[in-house]
Amino acid sequence: MAGVLWSLIGILAGAFIAIQAPINSELSKGLGLPVAAAAFSFLSGAIVLGIVSFAITRAQGISLDWRAPAPWLFVAGGMLGGAYVTSATILTPKLGAAALMAFLVTGQLLAGMLIDRVGFLGVAVREISVGRIAGALLLLAGALMIRIY
Repeated sequence: MAGVLWSLIGILAGAFIAIQAPINSELSKGLGLPVAAAAFSFLSGAIVLGIVSFAITRAQGISLDWRAPAPWLFVAGGMLGGAYVTSATILTPKLGAAALMAFLVTGQLLAGMLIDRVGFLGVAVREISVGRIAGALLLLAGALMIRIY
C-alpha cells in the first residue's frame, strides 16, 4: 500500500512540474526575462521551504547539521534546478506544455538510467536491461509523437 501512495505522490509532483512551466512562462512575459521568472520562482520556493523547514525542525526538536560531506552539493542541486526552470520557462510557449513534459520525462529517464547504472552519490546500482532500453525508446517515441502530431 505504501508503494502505491509513494507512486501517487510522484505523479502529483510531476503534475506540479507541468503546471509550474506555464506559470513561469507567463511570469516571464510580465517580467520580460525568463531568467528573472526562474529567479522569482526559486526565491518564492526557497522562502516557503525555509519556513516549513524551520517549523518542522522546531516542532521535532531537530538541529540541522550544515557540515555536508561535499560542499558542492549545496549549490549543485540549485544550479540544475535553475537551469531546468529557465529552460522550461523558455520552451513552454515554443513546444507546448505536453510536448515539453514528454521531453523532460524522457531526459529524466535517460539520466536516471545512467545514475542507476553507475550508482551516482550512493544510489543503488541497477543494470541497464533490454526492458529499460525498450521503455526509454518507447518514451522517446511517445514524446516525438506528442510534438509532431
